[in-house]
Amino acid sequence: MARRTLRNALVLSAALAFALTTAGCAEEVSTGGNTEAGDEITFKEQGFLTTCTHLPYAPFQYTEGDQTVGFDVDLVNLVAENLGVQQKIFDTPFDGIESGESLNTGQCDVVAAAMTITPERQAVMDFSAGYFDADQALLVKKGSGIDSLDKLRGKKLGVQLGTTGEDYANENKDKYGYEVVQFEDLALEQTAVKTGQVDAGINDNGVHYAFVTTNPDVEVTTEFETGEQYGVAVRKGNGALLAKVDEVINAAKADGRYDAIYQKWFGKLPDSK
Repeated sequence: MARRTLRNALVLSAALAFALTTAGCAEEVSTGGNTEAGDEITFKEQGFLTTCTHLPYAPFQYTEGDQTVGFDVDLVNLVAENLGVQQKIFDTPFDGIESGESLNTGQCDVVAAAMTITPERQAVMDFSAGYFDADQALLVKKGSGIDSLDKLRGKKLGVQLGTTGEDYANENKDKYGYEVVQFEDLALEQTAVKTGQVDAGINDNGVHYAFVTTNPDVEVTTEFETGEQYGVAVRKGNGALLAKVDEVINAAKADGRYDAIYQKWFGKLPDSK
């Protein structure tokens, strides 16, 4: 998921001020290492690593029964376990996540929402090293014959609000002559393709491929190489927590835990293997 322009500076300044006034009641935990930001990690809520995300975005994060599960959930659980706390999921609109507002207003400690690292986002939050490679993909009704943007001329292309898929669609709409239709979340976009509200939907390849496994009436017909990478984000300047996230993810990649999580959710090892 990804995108957009920076929010109004006054809004961000007010959000940051609010976060600073609430920081004094946070729990402090030693990271056991040195960072430019200091050695203490503070939590929004004692005993919990609170993660902002936007549901559903299967298989990265979605609701199953009364639990939130997914690839990102399992990955951040490793960080929480290392810190001796539990992960708590906070579901919030994606536009607030990708603008940095969710972190700056103290809604959560980290963001893990299959969120692409972009320069615009790096300006308002700090990212871990990339933990997942992604491209954009086109979801259509099976047998539609739509396998390129050119075949969408005069038709409707669904996008999820605030994502890199929306960016890609908008960047190409004048060239290919389709109408962009916005949806608040992934499920609404994918349902719109199934029901014919739109002729196609563009979003990250991982979520569309997961969707077609249980929806045989739709298919992915093409991918667009955008070279995206997902990152876990923290509030700007929170170097201690960011260092811990990188440390845990790097260790998981080295000792096989990352591969096990990847295989659990995608049925294969990462392509680099």
